[in-house]
Amino acid sequence: MSLTLEAITRAVGGTCQVAGVNARTPVDGVATLDEYVVVGNSEFATLVTGSEAEISEALRHPGSRRAALTGAAIVSHADSPALRELLQRHGVTGILGTRPEGEALHARLTALVADDQAAADRLVTTGTKVLTEVARRGGAPAAITELASRIDGWAVLLDTHGQLIASAGAGRLHIDDAVAVAFSRPVRVRHPGLQVHPIGVDRDRAGYLVIASRSSVTSRNRALASQAAALFDLILRTSDHSVTERLGREVLLDTLLAGGPAASDLLRRWGLHETSLTAFQLGSRSRNIDIERLATRWLDELGTLHVLARRGGSVSGFVRDDLVPELLELAERFSTHAPGGLSLGLGLSAPVESLAQSARQASQACETALDRGTRAQRYERIPTVEFVLGMLPSDSSRQLAGVLDPLRDAAGEHGLLTETLRVFLAENGGWRPAARRLEIHRQTLASRILRVEELTGLTLARPDDRAAAWLALRALGD
Repeated sequence: MSLTLEAITRAVGGTCQVAGVNARTPVDGVATLDEYVVVGNSEFATLVTGSEAEISEALRHPGSRRAALTGAAIVSHADSPALRELLQRHGVTGILGTRPEGEALHARLTALVADDQAAADRLVTTGTKVLTEVARRGGAPAAITELASRIDGWAVLLDTHGQLIASAGAGRLHIDDAVAVAFSRPVRVRHPGLQVHPIGVDRDRAGYLVIASRSSVTSRNRALASQAAALFDLILRTSDHSVTERLGREVLLDTLLAGGPAASDLLRRWGLHETSLTAFQLGSRSRNIDIERLATRWLDELGTLHVLARRGGSVSGFVRDDLVPELLELAERFSTHAPGGLSLGLGLSAPVESLAQSARQASQACETALDRGTRAQRYERIPTVEFVLGMLPSDSSRQLAGVLDPLRDAAGEHGLLTETLRVFLAENGGWRPAARRLEIHRQTLASRILRVEELTGLTLARPDDRAAAWLALRALGD
């Protein structure tokens, strides 16, 4: 709950005289002086209403009731020097001089607390729905990350033996504390205010959820964590049969990328008898798009096998050459309002024994499409230099970049001379604009270019050497 004594004071008017309870203490209920007996929860304040005469009577008689009032907040329309002095002397916080009075004041406070509790319940309900959706997509690790974000703290999920299942936030730094409080071990806990939520019942325990929050709204965090514990109980006891299929697809993709007779043999056993395939890669900069499920659905629509696997933040796979136009059409028709969108990259057709090159091409095409914000990109339509570099095997690319190895510094890194060369070529060999961009004198630029030519053996006045130098820079990633 976010309703505090400060918020109550603003809502009903008057002034708050702080004594036993801090003005930022959250409120958990309302009672009349006759109804109030004990402090329900030391972390919360109960609002106690009454007239000046009733308040004076209650505080002038010693006993447990008067002691309990130090953990509450008196709220009254009355406001006099005598009443203020009485509250201060007995260490009782009071909100005095409110606009409503009597039964109207009590009803107003009851409505405020009820509305706040309803809002807190809605937040817990919404949080539980989001946790469920996140868990459905990413399992326990994704759910615990979302939980830590919503409670503004960290969370640790342990099994029944105290072994870590997942953690989020700064949870990995506090695993020892989490284990200590979960298993009631007699050690000093460095992090105070931990909450432990058992997962499952005593005779059928599945683990423990331990959370810590920077927020003072402990009741809502406790309720949300309790719902999360119930969700983890389902997750930890449910076998995900799709995991086996995913592992199988990953092994299939690894075999295809390795190439050779084993690749074509495995494809035939998988049910594909084509002699060539085209690689694709589907990527998105948005976490709101389930690209693996989307790619699987597209292949189902095309009526072909799921030769794909998730790799990092993208999905890579292969399709029959004749299905490429239809796959492109599905990508172009897909509409999303999510930031980052979705992009499909397609490589060139390749024999099934050597598909790795096509996979690299699809990856490069996908990255190009994401950078440009386009829905799909064929590799052969990437600008010329990128196309040429992408056609080269990785060994050839390294050899091409090796032309500039003499420019590396003592630590083996490219530095001043390489940057000077890059700017000089980017300005089409223009001395004045290149010197201006580098913020150096033209003579200094000429001296550096001469040094580059001496070290590399290139003559930058020759078009062929300038082209070779530029390709080498692009092969380096510059």
